[in-house]
Amino acid sequence: MSSKISRREFIKSSAIAGAAFGLGFAGPGLLKANNRFDTIIKGGVIYNGEGGTPFMGEIGIKDGKISAVASSLGDSADKIIEAYGKAVSPGFIDIHTHTDGNLIQAPLGDSRIMQGITTDIGGNCGDSPFPGKKYGNLEEFQAALPNGIGVNYATFTGQGTLREFVVGDKDVRCTTGQLEQMKKILAAQMEQGSVGISCGLEYTPGSYATNDEIVELCKVVASYDGLFAIHMRNEDDRVEESVAEAIDIAKRSGARLQISHLKAQNAANWYKAPALLRLIEGAEAQGVDIAFDRYPYTAFSTGMSSFIPLDKRDGTKDEIIARLKDSQVSQQIGEYAMSRIKRLGGPVNVVVTSCSNDYNKQFIGKSVEECCKMTGKDPWPFIRDLLIEERVSVSIIGFAMTEENASMFLSHRLGMPASDGSVYSPEGALGQTMPHPRSYGTFPRFLGKYCRDEKLMELSKAVQKCSSLPASRLRLKERGSLIPGYFADIVVFDPETIIDTATYAQPHQFAAGINDVLVNGVHTVSNGMALESRGGILLV
Repeated sequence: MSSKISRREFIKSSAIAGAAFGLGFAGPGLLKANNRFDTIIKGGVIYNGEGGTPFMGEIGIKDGKISAVASSLGDSADKIIEAYGKAVSPGFIDIHTHTDGNLIQAPLGDSRIMQGITTDIGGNCGDSPFPGKKYGNLEEFQAALPNGIGVNYATFTGQGTLREFVVGDKDVRCTTGQLEQMKKILAAQMEQGSVGISCGLEYTPGSYATNDEIVELCKVVASYDGLFAIHMRNEDDRVEESVAEAIDIAKRSGARLQISHLKAQNAANWYKAPALLRLIEGAEAQGVDIAFDRYPYTAFSTGMSSFIPLDKRDGTKDEIIARLKDSQVSQQIGEYAMSRIKRLGGPVNVVVTSCSNDYNKQFIGKSVEECCKMTGKDPWPFIRDLLIEERVSVSIIGFAMTEENASMFLSHRLGMPASDGSVYSPEGALGQTMPHPRSYGTFPRFLGKYCRDEKLMELSKAVQKCSSLPASRLRLKERGSLIPGYFADIVVFDPETIIDTATYAQPHQFAAGINDVLVNGVHTVSNGMALESRGGILLV
């Protein structure tokens, strides 16, 4: 069954449902008296995801879907979930994640369901598990996922991954034949259920594509009414030009545009945030279907290889390592790296978060400044040696943004929260890593810190940003709202206590205030504890 719906159909169904809710209407799926619901959620304040006035009511669930919403549904159910004094909302939809391979290691989706997320969208920043040698296409990757996952999952096709598969990892122009091959492969992925294409133009080899090449790929996505998500080419000194570039690609291709993790990075650029919003609003006024997402934190997470200029990241890891070992080339790279670190505010603002080498694991959780004290090295020699020893694969967190700008972006009518994180679990191998706390805390932090404590918006509007807004961007059918006939992706939470508890030093901490979570009607979190039940499905 298709999981997508046109924007017109989505708005129409939402309007009808909103009118129905205003009347306390139970909906066409209300069961007759001699039938039973699988579950009834009783006594909560219902935030239906549409942004309107919340109301007291009960929700009846049958066969994985919402069968009825009414003031009272009685007690004819196999299970009663008491939500007295709590908010009942649609499950949160995370439009920008890197929940791909980690789902194989943590199929329950601990870090997601325990913050109220019921749907994860992976394959972002130009990087998806397919097409490649391991997974030739989306269907092959889906087949590799465990039977039974804790969250619903869908994915973009990564433009960088696609280009590497067809053109390679070199900084070269694609041929006409290669472009046609990429378009054909992309169309096949869209047929298999990809939600669109993602770019990561700060990373190789996707950054080596011309805008003309990207426009042609986005035309394929537009023909399927898919979404074009972009990690822009630059998010600091040239961020305004990069927003304009993304808008131009959308205009030329006709694709709907989602700007990923919008930010104005580094102190010298913080003042640019209002200008970015003006560019986005101007594009919307010109007819571009545009929106953006942002995580509610002031630190980013990326690879330490971003301190290597793009032209020195060309080719294989062995070729990159050879440049790092070449004294003359290494000096040039070091000058670039240190200029980046200076703009970030110095090595104290760069924290190492992943290493594979046993010796180097001592640096995890430490700033580059601290690592230099431990090793007696200056910042660039330390970074160079670490990149060589780890074969270029080192993750970092950088503190480069302001709370003021985060609030500005999150409160904008076209903005929505998204984690830019992934599935993790405190148990097993993933529990030994040091992820950004956003993987555990994004949505509770948005609702607790920004909505409740800082009063940026009413809770009903915040819930809409977490549910029906991303659902509409993704064209997800029958998800994102509490409407009879919709899938029962539901979160019960306490508006007074919901908050993130994960920190940069201790990221594997579940959020507070999440009471119950249902994924396709399956009770996944009960009384704040994760159950072993897995209700998630692949959205295709």
